[in-house]
Parts: sequence; structure tokens; C-alpha cells
Amino acid sequence: MDLTDALSFARDRRHGVLATIRANGRPQLSNILYVPGQGDSVTISVTADRAKTANLRRDPRASLYVVGDTFWQYVVIEAAAELSPVAADPGDDTVEALVAYYRAGQGEHPNWDEYRATMVADRRLVVTLHPERAYGMVVPAS
Repeated sequence: MDLTDALSFARDRRHGVLATIRANGRPQLSNILYVPGQGDSVTISVTADRAKTANLRRDPRASLYVVGDTFWQYVVIEAAAELSPVAADPGDDTVEALVAYYRAGQGEHPNWDEYRATMVADRRLVVTLHPERAYGMVVPAS
């Protein structure tokens, strides 16, 4: 499957499954909300203490599975992950990226000061997926 076609398919959706690689080589699967980032990238928000975060720190290879309108429509985007620093201050670059992520995925937050404080308290960071290749099946719904 052409990477451009896979990214076009994924841009119309926001829910996916992120696959990372555990230390023992087995996959770690996590349901996630993602948003298209700059260019062809995809961004997600994670906390510093999650298994997927530890996996990506150790091995930045990841796959994003996105299902379509039917069971037979899907794409898998294989990517290299880049992790931001952990949010440490409500005004730092990571929190600014998390605000942009929220706006792109959910719109405006009712209380940005509260949101910013929560991002720091939760020790959140941004994972940017840089797609490398894709596979899947995008067939018209019947």
C-alpha cells in the first residue's frame, strides 16, 4: 500500500491501536487517540510511566493500526517514534505541544490553565510518529 494513501485514510479518523515492542520482543498494544501532526507525522499524548512510553524509549519502532468503516478496511502505518521531554512546567514547549494536540483532536478546552497543570501533574509528553511504510486494505464499504 502506498504510504500517501494510508496517511490520507488515517487523517479521516482519530482512534487507533499503537503497537510497540516490549523488552522480551512481544508486542504491546494500546488503544490511542491520535491527530495528524506537521507534514506526514502523527501525534499522540502519553504519560511518562506507561509501558508504551518505556518501550518507545528503548526501541522507537512503532506501528499504528487504524480500522475503517468495516472490518475489512484498515491500514497499518509503520513509523519511527520521537518522544518530547516530559511536561515540567505549564508554559514549557511540551505543554504547548500538548495544547496544540488537544485543539487538533478535541477543539477548545473549557479551562486551559487547568489543562496545563494536569499535563504537568500527569507527566505527559508528546509522541510524534514519523511514517516509513504502510500496508492494509482500503476497499469501498459494501
